[in-house]
Amino acid sequence: MAKPSSQGELFPTEVAGDDVTILSSRCRLLREDEQTVVVVCGAPVAHFKETDRLAKANVMVMLVEHGWATKVEVARAFACDVRTVRRAQTRYDEGGLAALGRAIGFPKGRRRDRARDRRVAELRASGCSQREIARRLGCDEKAIRKRLRRLGWKAPSAEQTVLPHVVLGMPGADPNLSGSPPPSVESAGATAPEGADPNLSGLPASAVPPEVPFTMDDDPMDRRWDRLLAYLGLIDDAAPMSQDAQAVPRAGVLLALPALLATGILAAARETWGAIGPAFYGLRTTMVTLMLLALLRIKGPEALKEHSPPAPGRILGLDRAPEVKTLRRKLERLAGEGGAERFGRLLAQHRVNTHGHALGFLYLDGHVRVYYGQRRIPKTHVARLHSVVAATTDYWVNDQGGDPLFVVTAEANRSTAKVLPDLLAGIRKLVGDWRLTVVFDRGGYSPKLFVQILAAGFDILTYRKGRWRKLPRRRFRRRRAVIDGQRIDYVLADQEVRLLKRKLRLRQVTRLKDDHQTPVLTSRRDLDAAQVAYRMFERWRQENFFKYMREEFLLDALVDYEAEPDDPGRDVPNPKWARADEKLKEARARIAELQHAHFVAKLTESAGAKPRLDKAALAKAVVAETQRAMRLHHRRERIPRRVPVSKTTDEEIIKLATQKKHLTNVIKLVAYQAESELVRLVAPHYRRVQLEGRTLVQSAPLSAADISATESELLITLAPLSSAHRSRAVAALCSSLNATATLFPGTRMRLRYTVAGQP
Repeated sequence: MAKPSSQGELFPTEVAGDDVTILSSRCRLLREDEQTVVVVCGAPVAHFKETDRLAKANVMVMLVEHGWATKVEVARAFACDVRTVRRAQTRYDEGGLAALGRAIGFPKGRRRDRARDRRVAELRASGCSQREIARRLGCDEKAIRKRLRRLGWKAPSAEQTVLPHVVLGMPGADPNLSGSPPPSVESAGATAPEGADPNLSGLPASAVPPEVPFTMDDDPMDRRWDRLLAYLGLIDDAAPMSQDAQAVPRAGVLLALPALLATGILAAARETWGAIGPAFYGLRTTMVTLMLLALLRIKGPEALKEHSPPAPGRILGLDRAPEVKTLRRKLERLAGEGGAERFGRLLAQHRVNTHGHALGFLYLDGHVRVYYGQRRIPKTHVARLHSVVAATTDYWVNDQGGDPLFVVTAEANRSTAKVLPDLLAGIRKLVGDWRLTVVFDRGGYSPKLFVQILAAGFDILTYRKGRWRKLPRRRFRRRRAVIDGQRIDYVLADQEVRLLKRKLRLRQVTRLKDDHQTPVLTSRRDLDAAQVAYRMFERWRQENFFKYMREEFLLDALVDYEAEPDDPGRDVPNPKWARADEKLKEARARIAELQHAHFVAKLTESAGAKPRLDKAALAKAVVAETQRAMRLHHRRERIPRRVPVSKTTDEEIIKLATQKKHLTNVIKLVAYQAESELVRLVAPHYRRVQLEGRTLVQSAPLSAADISATESELLITLAPLSSAHRSRAVAALCSSLNATATLFPGTRMRLRYTVAGQP
């Protein structure tokens, strides 16, 4: 056989051309007609059609992930930008192969958020900068710039009028439907007509029919087509569909739906996040699910493992309720986008607008959530445990009825006195110029702080702390009154006191009970002394609220185990100062012990007996120990009392993630408000409402119910309760709820309730 003339003839060089694209030394693309084959080291590893975007993107990701080519080489070979390759990698990591098949641009068939477009245009026309608009809407400035460019926005001329600012709760916004059209500019400022539906923001149901989500299914228990539409990105949320069913477990929870929707939670969620679609379980379904789970005492997503998905799915109008992983992903999605604080503020603003009469007195107190994990987080004192442990502190604001208004998480367990100014600033934004009375415990006692609170336009009501002179019994008088339907009987003394070297003048009401005096300070001089004492002692409602939330809603549970970086410059007590102070205390205790022994020796000697210890040696030891204590004192004075936390440890400065926990706290807050509203509605029909009212509204949602659906009505027939008088009370509650004409979220079906066996 003839020997080849050169080595090059054995390995001929392949030259790039129209049919061959070289990516790297071992990877190339071979094209023939519309087909492309990927060859690595002479072996074909993949092929795709030029018009198949999903397969093409998958090949791009595969080449980079396996190290066969760099991103730059792939981008050059596929005639695209490096960012396109990087974006395909991100989509594949987050959503797998299905995420690569999304069409270019906005998903076809998906309705654009016209409310967001109108909001952006109005803010821009009112003079807001693009950066300010992005800050208000919680998005990136680049997104605002693109949206304005797509809208073709131009700066208004001098003759143009500025569009009015659209605010939450304007007539025309349906809080029950995630797909409701936004309010028109012409409807701004309109008043609700007579006979308006309270669940449709003041508009009668016939004026603006709610927009029902699109569906291709006709069987409520087989939603395969809607799931396919969600997979293709064509729907944001599955349309609820109901069919007749008997004895659906726990379907009585639908009894609380009108009270839940009246809190404005769906409108606030839509204003905060817009949507989390395209998805089968969209924003509306997710929020309704979380609220109903809270009322059913399913205290966390993991507890869904104990329930079959089809059973709660019937309650939601779906074939199956979201399972554990799905619900956790939804929570992570909402928390990842941020906005939990804004969501809570919107709900608080709605509460102020609808229940402003209950805000005369606001109760402020902190609740400590103990942390038992392995991470190193700030510690604080837990009164119920009588110890200092790792924990986080949430500060709650409740109205005078005991219902929560909003909650904030304190930074590094700051004390009540330090958190109060921030809380009051948030309250002022909610209530405007109202002058309210804030009630807090001794943890917020600070005369200097009182001056700031009064200057901010608030009145104070708190216990007096520290040393004070007890009053003689002749100053006390018996006071009887009836407040909020309760008879009270106090023995009180009323007087004026001065603090801050007589610069601050306040009123002190002192209660006498079993020879114990409890002083209460307030700036309210228009109230009777009995009412001052009653409002102060009603602070225990908030303590009972915390206990109820811990037991019934698992308030202290960890939603996740994630942590986030904390401020390394946050000042904390200096451990070196604490150790120096401990040594100084030991030295002073030793001095006191030696002085006592010297005194005993001196008394023994004066009595004519021989002392057990040498008096001169004791005196010398006292002098030596005193000198040592003075040195320790000077050494402690040179040590700063507080230092940045970064100087106290070499570990990473972290804190527990707050977004997801804050979001679940707000959901539980809304559930408690809904329960309170049901208690108020049932109160005229149930004599023992003070003792058993909340127990009654807990048991009714847990009962089974029959569901009967028509095109315009969803009838919920609850099973009878344990006794006839309780069934009659719930039947009266059903009549009150029927009068609200509430629509089931996402449908045009009006909710109607009845109790089996009751007229």
